[in-house]
Amino acid sequence: MVNFVTAYEHVFEGHNLYSTGTTGMRIMESTKLKIHRFMSGPLGGDQQIGALVAQNEMDLIIFLRDPLMAQPHEPDIIALLRLCDVQGIPVATNVATGELLVRALQRGDFAWRELVHKYKPGEA
Repeated sequence: MVNFVTAYEHVFEGHNLYSTGTTGMRIMESTKLKIHRFMSGPLGGDQQIGALVAQNEMDLIIFLRDPLMAQPHEPDIIALLRLCDVQGIPVATNVATGELLVRALQRGDFAWRELVHKYKPGEA
């Protein structure tokens, strides 16, 4: 993830970024990006990000994972991915899809999400 974000730092620098604790710390040590860090994934960070997804506060998620290695917090990861599906949030779990989402972000293809936020129920 650190290498991926470093490669696209110029794209990410104009956006609000969120991460689990350890990943966010490593990215900030390797880049000039500012990242809102939640708890470590196994300690609830995935669920904290999921809360923002449930509130439709995320435009996209890049959650790179190794499909050949089981994670101790796998149920949390699956719940996060399910929430992304329910809310229609684009999600990448591998570098190939991550690059597609970053290129779309760079082109401004997620501008339609601003309308979603602008006209959210309960918002003025």
